[in-house]
Amino acid sequence: MARSCAESAQTALIELLGDDELIALGKQLPSTDFADLVENLPEERAASVMAHLEASERQQVQTALSFPEDSVGALMTPDAVTVRDDLTLEEATASLRGRRGLPEQLTAIFVVDRDNVLKGVLPLARLLLGEPGVKIAAVMDTDPVHFTPADNADEAAQAFERYDLIAAPVVDPERKVVGWITVDEVVDRLSEDSFKQSLGQVGLDENSDLFGPVWQSGRRRWIWLGLNLLTAFIASRVIGVFEGSIAQLAALAALMPIVASIGGNTGNQTVALVIRGLALSQLNESNRRYLLRKELSISALNGAVWGLLMGAVTWLLYGSPELAGVMAAAMLLNMLLAATAGVLCPLILERLGRDPVMGSSILLTGITDSMGFLIFLGLATVFLL
Repeated sequence: MARSCAESAQTALIELLGDDELIALGKQLPSTDFADLVENLPEERAASVMAHLEASERQQVQTALSFPEDSVGALMTPDAVTVRDDLTLEEATASLRGRRGLPEQLTAIFVVDRDNVLKGVLPLARLLLGEPGVKIAAVMDTDPVHFTPADNADEAAQAFERYDLIAAPVVDPERKVVGWITVDEVVDRLSEDSFKQSLGQVGLDENSDLFGPVWQSGRRRWIWLGLNLLTAFIASRVIGVFEGSIAQLAALAALMPIVASIGGNTGNQTVALVIRGLALSQLNESNRRYLLRKELSISALNGAVWGLLMGAVTWLLYGSPELAGVMAAAMLLNMLLAATAGVLCPLILERLGRDPVMGSSILLTGITDSMGFLIFLGLATVFLL
C-alpha cells in the first residue's frame, strides 16, 4: 500500500485503540484506507483484526494489500456501482434504490453485461433526466477511460488530469469490472508525491520521522549535509582565490551574493520543471535538447533584462560604469549556467538510476554559488583591477 506522510501518526493511533475499536473504525473507512492501517499493525495483531472482519470486508482488505503500492490496484475500491446494459433507465434507477447507499464521488454508473464485462458508462444526468423506457445501451458512453489493477498509479493520475475524470472503472484482463478509482485517491497520490519531492529537494526522504530517534534521524541527513558542506567549502575556496581583488575593491563583497542568489533561483525554477516533466513522463530523448535550448533562451532573456537593471543600480550606487558592466555580464552568464545545471542535474541523476528529486537542489546550489563567485570575481579581476 502507498505510504502516507501521516504514517507515524497512524502508528501512534492504532497503538491506542483496541481491536474492537479498530474493527469499528475499519467499517467506516474505505477498504484501501483500512488496509493502510492493517499494514502498519504487528503481524499477530493484523491477523487477529482480519479474522474478526466479515468475509466480504476481509476479502476487500486482502485485495488492497495484494497489489504493489505504486499500482492502480492499491488505490481502487472493489465495490463498484454497476448496472446491466439490457435494463431501461427506470429499471436501473429501481436497482440503485435497492443499494444501501451511493458513494459521494459517483457521477456515472458503470454499465456491464450479464458476465460483468464493461460495456460503457452512464452519466447520472442521463439516468435521471432520460426517458424511463429507454434502454441503457442506447444512451451510455461506449468508450470509457478505464484501468487495470496492474497499471501504474502515477500514469493513472496523469489520465485523471488529462481527461478531467472524477471516477473510472478498473477491469481485469477479460475486461470484467473489479473495482473503481476516484479522484480523491488520485489527489492523495499526487499529494504524497509532492510531499516526497519537497523532502527530496532538501535531501530527506519519506522515512524521516518528525518524532523519530535523534541518532536515526541525524544519520539519515549525513550524506546531504556532507555534500552541502563540500559545495560550500568549494565556494569559499573560489572566494579565497580572489581575496586580493576583494581587498582592493570592497564593493565586490557586497555585490557577489546577488549574482549567486539570482543564479540559484533561476536553476531551482528549471529543476522544478524538469522533475515534474520526468514524473509525468513528458521528457524523452527526443525533446530533452529542445528543453535545454528553451531554458537557455529564457535565461538569456531574463539575464539581459535583470542584468541591465542591476547594472544600472550598481552604476548609481558606486558611480562605476565598468563595475556595472561586470555585474550585468556576470548575472547573465550565471543565469545561463544555472539553467544548464537545472536541466542536467536531474537528468543525470535519473540516468545514473538515482532519484532526481533527491539532492538536485543541493547540487544546483553548489554549482551556482561556486561558478557565480568565479564568474563575477574573475570578470572583476580582469576588467577592473
